[in-house]
Amino acid sequence: MGLVEQLLERASARSTILFLTVTFTLWRIYLKIDESVRLRRLGARAPRVVSRWPFGLDIVMKQVEATKKHKSLEIFREIVSPSTNFTAETQILGRRIIFTADPENIKAILATQFPDYGKGEPFHREWQEFLGDSIFVTDGPSWHASRQLLRPQFSRERISHLHTFESHLETLFKAIANGGALNGPYQDVDLEAGNGKPLEISELFFRYSLDVSTSFLLGKDVQSLTNPREPFAEAFNEVQRIQSLRARAGPLQFLVPHASFRRGLKVVDELCDIYIDEALKLSQEELATKTKSDQDYTFLHELAQFTRDRKVLRDQLVAVLLAGRDTTAATLSWTIYELARHPEVVQKVRNEIIETLGLTRTPTYEDLKSMKYLQYVVNEILRLYPVVPFNVRLALKNTTLPRGGGADGTRPVAVLKDTPIGYSTLVMQRRADLYPAVSEKFPDPSEFCPDRWFSWQPHPWQYIPFNGGPRICIGQQFALTEITYVLTRVFQRFERVESFMFEIDGGKPTLKSDIVSQPGDGVKVAFWEAKKP
Repeated sequence: MGLVEQLLERASARSTILFLTVTFTLWRIYLKIDESVRLRRLGARAPRVVSRWPFGLDIVMKQVEATKKHKSLEIFREIVSPSTNFTAETQILGRRIIFTADPENIKAILATQFPDYGKGEPFHREWQEFLGDSIFVTDGPSWHASRQLLRPQFSRERISHLHTFESHLETLFKAIANGGALNGPYQDVDLEAGNGKPLEISELFFRYSLDVSTSFLLGKDVQSLTNPREPFAEAFNEVQRIQSLRARAGPLQFLVPHASFRRGLKVVDELCDIYIDEALKLSQEELATKTKSDQDYTFLHELAQFTRDRKVLRDQLVAVLLAGRDTTAATLSWTIYELARHPEVVQKVRNEIIETLGLTRTPTYEDLKSMKYLQYVVNEILRLYPVVPFNVRLALKNTTLPRGGGADGTRPVAVLKDTPIGYSTLVMQRRADLYPAVSEKFPDPSEFCPDRWFSWQPHPWQYIPFNGGPRICIGQQFALTEITYVLTRVFQRFERVESFMFEIDGGKPTLKSDIVSQPGDGVKVAFWEAKKP
């Protein structure tokens, strides 16, 4: 019998457990010392967020609860505000995580140190079931290939054709007059009866943008404006809700129920498959003919000219549908939320629209770009409510962040490979210290005031509602065009909008941030049509 066998035979269970415990503890101590040494070689640590529970589980639970209660802004601020440069770190299940709302750090992550940071394989794995291998979840050659594939679809020539937006507006106006989605496309609606009728406009904007997006992407919209219980819309919403909870739960995401997520994803995939099948039946010549036509053009037909891979088509469709629907609908919702509280801004917007177009002419792309005050309104909304309020990157190598380390926060923060960095444009763009002092010409930056843009421009990297650097949103101009087009047509028709939100939220809007930022309590308003001359 060998020496090891003799020792094992004589060892008691207690001594074995003690030996394993001591060995594990020494191993953990060694790893901590090794990590500290490697970090010191790179730079300094950021201020530490103290956890009250073992393994930092209270921080995870706080983030999940904050997501459910629409308090994500408050929790992120709580984490980073005590630090000098809005940068802090913590440990969750033994893993170091950094949070930042510092413009120099965000600039490094997105641009100046772009090769050092990416989505990373853990993020890809976490989102793959929903977004596959699309542009939003990949790095390197896969990401670059996706971007090259999608970029032509958002060219100036494509987004300046506005008929897709217009074709669904009459249905939107009927739904507004109806006080909600229509019961079928042929429901008779008295448009004048909608004057002063309170309704939840945010839901209608999400339905409108879904119909526009599916029409642009697939060539046939899902008609959610004319179906109160449209299955695809409900499934898409549920998939996003669960995916957001999974992302915030991190290592505890196995505790998040997945059943409704998978049911919803099945509905989404089945609809995509129908249109992918139709596109793949067409020859290259037929596809080319369709894409050259303004009326027959669809995003899917364009993609199918470059690839016949079903998975590539499905993944890019779902990703662009997510971005195309939610960014537009959320921004329109926040715009009406604030305009309903500021009738003086509505009057200025309406005056500019009437001076440019009158009350009936549909705007061109050039008209939309020429209306500066309307642009300022949208800029101000995106300053207060950036589309994607929270984001994450992974260090792809040992690197640094420019500042936030050390006692005074001026030293570079050491970042080891595979360290997640959570950053927030929402928190950054609301930092009072990044703005001029409050004065008669510059109201408090927490207030909605489009007029500030007449005499003020944000410093670079302090206003990035569509991100920045090589991964800046390629659909940015498409979204801005749709937003300004809808607002123009709405205020050609309606002369005022009245808010009913104070009774609901007390004048303090709640921010729901599943993936994009949207009003947590909806947007309850009433519209009043302009009197006909």
